[in-house]
Amino acid sequence: MPEGEFENSVFVNCPFDEDYAAILQSVLFCLVYLGMVPRIATERIDSGDVRVEKIIELIKSSKYSIHDLSRCQAEKAGDYFRLNMPFELGIDYACRKFCGPPLDEKRILILEEKRFRYQAAISDVAGCDIMAHGGDFGKAIRQVRNWLVSEGNGVPRDGASRIRGAYFDFQEWNYERQLAQGFSEEDIQDYPTAELLAAMFEWNALGRPATA
Repeated sequence: MPEGEFENSVFVNCPFDEDYAAILQSVLFCLVYLGMVPRIATERIDSGDVRVEKIIELIKSSKYSIHDLSRCQAEKAGDYFRLNMPFELGIDYACRKFCGPPLDEKRILILEEKRFRYQAAISDVAGCDIMAHGGDFGKAIRQVRNWLVSEGNGVPRDGASRIRGAYFDFQEWNYERQLAQGFSEEDIQDYPTAELLAAMFEWNALGRPATA
């Protein structure tokens, strides 16, 4: 996986649960397709790392950030709100406001599954533009694509439908590749996100091959 520089790095603060996997994977793919380098907390697994320090490092090294607040709500009575994602959004916002150049140039995209649900948990961002994906990976691709084309310099202007079609090509290519490498169906279902991201970069470097 290539090393990202500040200008093309995107910190991705999204859920990593199984139900969210399709959204996360499509967001990562869209970023790679558009020439960006996603930075995620799981890109390096080291039990000696202090998680919050690693996250701060990733935020400070990324001009762009995507924060999905879809999992902030408690799932049932008696549960707590899940606050990691809004906490990381707060760190990111503080970097932009108080750290000076080049961090004052940071660009932030806030996503949610339902457009106004976040206000129950974090009303301080009520004045911000929140983009909703409705739990649909195709809509997530469109939101990320439109944001990057608007905010990024020199980002390809390929349409969301083309990117979504390329995502299907990649998934088929990677599935056949994994089977050829001896992965079982269970292995594929439990494939580490960092390895999947590396496969996206490899597919891109190979000229975006489509399977027969």
